[in-house]
Amino acid sequence: MNSRIALATFVLTIIGFTNVASAQLPDPGMTVVAERTALLITDPQNDFLSPEGVTWGVVGKSVTENNTVENIDALFKAAKANDMPVFISPHYYYPTDHGWQFEGALEALMHAIGMFDRKGALTTEGFEGSGADWLDQYKKYINDGETVVSNPHKVYGPETNDLVLQLRKRGIDKVILGGMSANLCTESHMRELIEQGFEVAVVSDATAAAIVEEGNGYESALVNFRFIANTVWTTEEAVEKINNSK
Repeated sequence: MNSRIALATFVLTIIGFTNVASAQLPDPGMTVVAERTALLITDPQNDFLSPEGVTWGVVGKSVTENNTVENIDALFKAAKANDMPVFISPHYYYPTDHGWQFEGALEALMHAIGMFDRKGALTTEGFEGSGADWLDQYKKYINDGETVVSNPHKVYGPETNDLVLQLRKRGIDKVILGGMSANLCTESHMRELIEQGFEVAVVSDATAAAIVEEGNGYESALVNFRFIANTVWTTEEAVEKINNSK
């Protein structure tokens, strides 16, 4: 009898694990409310998105396959047409940042290749057209005097800049998120904003990531977007929701 009970328990346990493993994650969704929702783009900069950028050799394939540059443009265009607040969280390194005494793997690489380098915090000398500058086609959106550009984040997430303060000061608690790069700055912004009590919809084809020997950063990010964000949209879906937000 005991052996039968043990066998039955084992079988039920296996069935239970199988059901959990095959369970479909819910999609809580996110309602776009005009006065409470913002578009946030991380690192829309040449070093990530231009073929002349220092990372193009490892991100270019993903950027091209996702049509990332045009998809980010479509998000900007829709947000501006509907008076949706737009926020940029950029990545800059100043000469003093190169004095760091310890770094993670990607930090070390970024510093070594001069990624996002600027002459200093209080000067724009050499900025125009540099790897740290905006992609040219985005300048009409970002430099319009309305877009909020936060302090630079220094590693990956917004913990080191004023993005959350800027969002809260404008009554924003919902964020449509795109930009570069998927498994680094974009994912880190998603995680911190979720922890800070924001609703986050990630636009999956308005981002991209490095493909290196160790793995595909974009594929890794997609899994975490689905597990953590309130919802994951395509650019087409996001634009439709922005256009219907008024």
